[in-house]
Amino acid sequence: MGPSSDVPDAPYHRPVLYQEVLSALRPRAGGRYIDGTVGAGGHAAGVMEASNPDGLLLGLDRDPQALEIAGAKLAEFGDRVQLRHAPFAEMDVQAEALGWHAVDGILLDLGLSSMQLDQSDRGFAFKEDGPLDMRFDPQQVLSAADVVNNWPETDLAQALLTLGEERRAKRIARAIVNARPVESTGQLAQIVSNSVGRAGGRRHPATKTFQALRMAVNDELGQLQKGLELADGKLSAGGRLAVIAFHSLEDRMVKQYFKRESSDCICPPDQPICTCGHKASLRIITRKPIRPSQAEVSNNPRARSARLRVAEHVGPA
Repeated sequence: MGPSSDVPDAPYHRPVLYQEVLSALRPRAGGRYIDGTVGAGGHAAGVMEASNPDGLLLGLDRDPQALEIAGAKLAEFGDRVQLRHAPFAEMDVQAEALGWHAVDGILLDLGLSSMQLDQSDRGFAFKEDGPLDMRFDPQQVLSAADVVNNWPETDLAQALLTLGEERRAKRIARAIVNARPVESTGQLAQIVSNSVGRAGGRRHPATKTFQALRMAVNDELGQLQKGLELADGKLSAGGRLAVIAFHSLEDRMVKQYFKRESSDCICPPDQPICTCGHKASLRIITRKPIRPSQAEVSNNPRARSARLRVAEHVGPA
């Protein structure tokens, strides 16, 4: 499967924390692996090469353009690679359809790819004016235009505050509502900039607003919570889960999930006797997140906020 004429080219590059991911997952011959956000196929290709000659991989993505590019990149591995148009929150259904009851490694590379960010018609960025879209999956009904133009001001402000960690959320939400209808990314960015001013610094004042809208449109935190739970239950004993997060909300959720599921007791600290019956299913491999080297950040500035956390399954699949 090769890229069609309307699919953007994907120049070769090693994805974020490439070698660190491979070291974490420890791919081996005969292993089964899931890449929950296969993207352009960079990490997946590394897993396949390291698991020669008979390792298998299931690659999932919500973005059909990404799957087309990944299909071209991974074609050399033949039917060792199975690609599916699905979110990682459906990894259990997709794996069971292949007869995979347990796997040896799972990768979740969260957030936005350079390919998506650089396409103005996808509506993720404001460097070039584009439609208010922001959907990972174009078949999804909810878009950024729906959120921006239809959500009540209070709901919009809450999303900006919780998902974008935007302290000026109420002011921005009010400005957006007063400017409706908002029809493009450039118009939205200007509304935000006018409402809060353009302070000094590298970050555009609309950055957090765009992050919050994207996360709301794609239910990214809900998908992550479900994905972590499914991955935990799908790993064989000794199997590894590697998660790359790009901002504090995601990284915090991963950290808290790993901490909870690596504990035999999750009762309140002041409770004298354990009554929860909880048993640890994970062992934390990375006590602190692995960050990109300075050399990697120099070559790929978008990697600078990446954080990799790894845990190992300790119970039966």
